Amino acid sequence: MKYSAALALLLSMSTLQAGILSPDASGKVRCVYSGTEGNCVEPTLESTHELVITVFGQGVAPTVTASPAQAYALAKRAALADGYRQIAERIKGVHIEGQDSVKNMMLQRSTVRTSVDAMVRGANVMDTTFKDGLCEVELEIVLSYSQFTR
Repeated sequence: MKYSAALALLLSMSTLQAGILSPDASGKVRCVYSGTEGNCVEPTLESTHELVITVFGQGVAPTVTASPAQAYALAKRAALADGYRQIAERIKGVHIEGQDSVKNMMLQRSTVRTSVDAMVRGANVMDTTFKDGLCEVELEIVLSYSQFTR
């Protein structure tokens, strides 16, 4: 399933009209995603509103590091990479490739590969937390209609 930049234009208009997602006081439509738990109905990007996508990237600190500062830095880098990947998946979509091997009518091996190819520009780090070896970074990106009509 691939999405192009037109994804924002093709999303369901009825969600905004029904009031499930409506612009806040600043004229921005907010949608929060959190990994596999993100159950947000995707809104339509209109010329009159900006679309704000918020994701939470997570990274785990390695157990063997030279110092606690190195563990924090590596976990934060992993969390940022995870957050950028989630933003790219929301905007561009995910390419899924699967392969099954069957022998004697029994599944021998099943492989699923996912990939996303996108450039993420303009994402802002809103918050960073580090607790018990887990770093969580909140990233936010604001999309406007003009970005897709250039």
